[in-house]
Amino acid sequence: MNYSDFQHLEFDTRDNGVLLITINRPEHNNAANVRLHDELAEVWLTIKKDPSVRVAVITGAGRSFSVGGDLSEGIATLGQIAPAIHSGEVALQIVYNMIHLDKPIISAINGSAAGAGLAVALTADISIINESAKLTDAHVNIGVASGDHAALLWPLYCGLPKAKLYLLTADLLSGKEAERIGLVSMCKPADEVLSTALELANSLGQKPQRAVRWTKRCLNHWVRQAAPIFDLSVAYESLNFMEPDAKEGLGAFLEKRKPDFPSNRAA
Repeated sequence: MNYSDFQHLEFDTRDNGVLLITINRPEHNNAANVRLHDELAEVWLTIKKDPSVRVAVITGAGRSFSVGGDLSEGIATLGQIAPAIHSGEVALQIVYNMIHLDKPIISAINGSAAGAGLAVALTADISIINESAKLTDAHVNIGVASGDHAALLWPLYCGLPKAKLYLLTADLLSGKEAERIGLVSMCKPADEVLSTALELANSLGQKPQRAVRWTKRCLNHWVRQAAPIFDLSVAYESLNFMEPDAKEGLGAFLEKRKPDFPSNRAA
């Protein structure tokens, strides 16, 4: 895809090969509809082929980074295998395309992040978060296994005990807590997040590029060796979307009520 082909991502070229990418659906808290979900996978392939880009910075328009999938779309395709397979394949591509891009990626997590948005935020090589932002991997709260990225990355970032705590409970983390447990690179006040990310990107853009890229490539072998875990988690998530718990979980979320999961009812 060319940059002009993207509908929900905006691009701003800066000095020293820095490309600022803005997720732009602020009226929906940058929730990923099918089109945006696809674009979050494709953009890294476009950047890979663009010799003018040395460093990518990604952030969100408005008050959120990206709150994950657009569940109003998701509930309409529950129980349909083709959309579930497509969504799972794109979830894999988002993470793998970011990992396999040797150019460094910095996320400026300006606000809330969840689901696919959180996958982008945390798969970035360096993540800078607003100290008051809220993060959550809330998959279990809507009745599906934690796919997208978390089973792959969280144990590497913050260890199994913390990963299990937050992925099994789906509890919210503040930006400060995310930094404390090692889930993100650094935490800044809201008005310093993007400027810090751009300043760091500008510095990386002036370093020897092959050295930077090959260092990233080597470090990401830690992630690549855990790929079977990631593939399995996405497969289980896709299967869960075929089950009654997912229908109840999504419905309860959209209706703002407590879910009554069928799997918890007495036989």
